Amino acid sequence: MDKNEIAAFFDGCAPFWDGDMIRNEDVIAKILDNANVTAGAAVLDVACGTGVLFPDYLKRGVASLTAVDLSPEMVKIARKKFPQAEVLLGDVEELKFDRKFDVIMVYNALPHFPEPERLIKTLCPLLKSGGTLSIAHGMSRERILRHHSGSARPISIDLLHETELARIMENYCTVESVVSNGEMYQVTGRNQRPK
Repeated sequence: MDKNEIAAFFDGCAPFWDGDMIRNEDVIAKILDNANVTAGAAVLDVACGTGVLFPDYLKRGVASLTAVDLSPEMVKIARKKFPQAEVLLGDVEELKFDRKFDVIMVYNALPHFPEPERLIKTLCPLLKSGGTLSIAHGMSRERILRHHSGSARPISIDLLHETELARIMENYCTVESVVSNGEMYQVTGRNQRPK
């Protein structure tokens, strides 16, 4: 899977992304609660798209919001909609950050990372002590697999079974919650390094 192809695919989706977005507010609230998105948190949103979760972070009073996406068109829209967020264009696995985060969120994006373990290995060191990495989807694993079997197939891998994802995350952080049901999919891990 080529990252330039992924960026081009999402560039083509960007103008319609917000209009096509289906949100389940209760599920999003659970995902954010499980990820410890609270007032004062420094958040990194990975593969942020047009900023679909930005209003939720801001409502919760986060101290800072940094986001990154591969797609120039997605980034352009997110920056225009949310000038208060720092939205970076690039590959999160290649970028260098000068700070650490309380929460790193990968929402509705894991199948577009060809090597999930590489992503997790990259993100966990960016967490503050006690910080949370959350990999989540606002729908079930089965629905994600069906969704990515269509036009997104060339730029997607199968979403890992939640126990497999938890096993990988355990190599880099302490897994705190694993949820996979008809409404959502989420694995969260906490950095337990000493301060």
